[in-house]
Amino acid sequence: MTDAGRQPATGREPATGRQPAPGREPARDPDRDGEQPSLPVLLEGVLSVGSELELHSTLQHIVDSATGLCGARYGALGVIEPERVRLTGLFTSGMTEAERAAIPHLPDGRSGLLGTLIGDPRPLLLDDLTRDPRSAGFPPGHPPMRGLLGVPIRVHTEVFGNLYLTEKQGGGSFTDEDLALLRVLASQAGIAIGNARLYETVRRRERWIEGAAAVTTTLLAGRPAADALMCVAERARLLADAAAGVVLQPTPEGGMEIVAASTQGEPGDLVGTAIAPGSPVLEQLLGGEAVFIEDSATDPRMTTHVRERFGPSMMLPLQSGGQLIGTLALPRDRGGPAYDAVDRLLASQFASQAALALVLADAQHDREQLAVYEDRDRIARDLHDLVVQRLFATEMMLESTRRRSSNAPSGDTVGDELARAVDELDSTIQEVRTAIFALQQPPTDAPTTFRGRVLRETGGAAVLLGFQPSVHFAGPLDALLPEPVAGDLLSVLRGALAAAHRRSEVASIEVEVDATPSRVRLTVSDDGRTESATRGTTVTWESPL
Repeated sequence: MTDAGRQPATGREPATGRQPAPGREPARDPDRDGEQPSLPVLLEGVLSVGSELELHSTLQHIVDSATGLCGARYGALGVIEPERVRLTGLFTSGMTEAERAAIPHLPDGRSGLLGTLIGDPRPLLLDDLTRDPRSAGFPPGHPPMRGLLGVPIRVHTEVFGNLYLTEKQGGGSFTDEDLALLRVLASQAGIAIGNARLYETVRRRERWIEGAAAVTTTLLAGRPAADALMCVAERARLLADAAAGVVLQPTPEGGMEIVAASTQGEPGDLVGTAIAPGSPVLEQLLGGEAVFIEDSATDPRMTTHVRERFGPSMMLPLQSGGQLIGTLALPRDRGGPAYDAVDRLLASQFASQAALALVLADAQHDREQLAVYEDRDRIARDLHDLVVQRLFATEMMLESTRRRSSNAPSGDTVGDELARAVDELDSTIQEVRTAIFALQQPPTDAPTTFRGRVLRETGGAAVLLGFQPSVHFAGPLDALLPEPVAGDLLSVLRGALAAAHRRSEVASIEVEVDATPSRVRLTVSDDGRTESATRGTTVTWESPL
């Protein structure tokens, strides 16, 4: 302590561990002569600082109580970030909003007397801080201050922050009694802050756990891969209070590319942004390491053009069982608060859970695809059995006809039976072609709307036809058609498309579905050539509703 600093003179070991100056009497507060108001005020302050559980409210309550307890005009509570040994938050008392707005920037505790108390967390008592050589002065717009009283706040063994009081009301100086009162309040504040931090950590952990459970439930509900990645990015962004949530995946060239992005507005050009091979941060990401960045815009490891928009960022591996799916990045706006240790831990656990859910969802999708293939194999076997039986029956019919035609004196019935056989063969061929169209539909998620199901049928037919049939809808189909009618219509549509395919020189097909409250009509027209050499065929099907 320099000559500009004043240690408490109490006749015993002072709070700072130094002997009092000989012959120095402690300063007296004329407002307190003849009365003992300190104990009730102290008890009230101690009780008040422990009345809150929300951390932000607790910190503001502590600085307000300290200011009133010691009769200070201004008070501040600076929160220290242990990793970078600087102030990351400053709660003030006694300053109006206009006074705060007039200060261009609040101190960060890297220098001056605030930095002194951070570097040497012992009580500090000064009559005139402007005369202390360690003072760095005030920024423009800062109110004038002279007397200073500061004490550290410890949570267990960790220095959480510091309490600063300035400008004793009434024009006096802070006394040793003020220092003692503030130390007691700071000790109780450490307990209150510890409880509030524990409560906030529990609440944050609960939100992250609920978020991870919601993501797992959503992914296992069978969402497509792109939607699954977007779900992870969006939920993580909300939980981390980030400006954006993005998922990057490795590229064939050896880099990483943003494949899903969630922001409050439009993601702009985020999707498609790639980290080129050779980037300093890429080796860590591809190795499955978490990367924590204080300022994306200035960190030399960041090389993409979008980095200038963001500040603090977390880049977390999405990996499960040694399988790297990608990276989850959660950047905050420039100037935003840095991620603390709890944020990093909870976000890393969320990323691990989300990666596991993505792997399970992918495995579930594979199982569903396998079930589709197995079902198609069953359909093919049933089709084979049906075709063989009907063709065998037709063969027997033709054989019988041949025998009778060779023995009968007249062939009056031969033509009829042969016609029946031909019709039977034609019907069999029609069913085979219809089944082939059904089996050649892509094994993707079935559409939920009737319009989507019609488009899926025509899209599957386009694979064999070589062109896309034209489709027109009229009326509220999805609202009017019950499932049985919709199923019948789709069956007729498949048959009509199969029939059109076997006609020669077919170059275009028009499908029209028209629905009214009383009926639905399907019309399938093509320009193919039939056996009678006519050009064009129209199939019409109608059903009441």
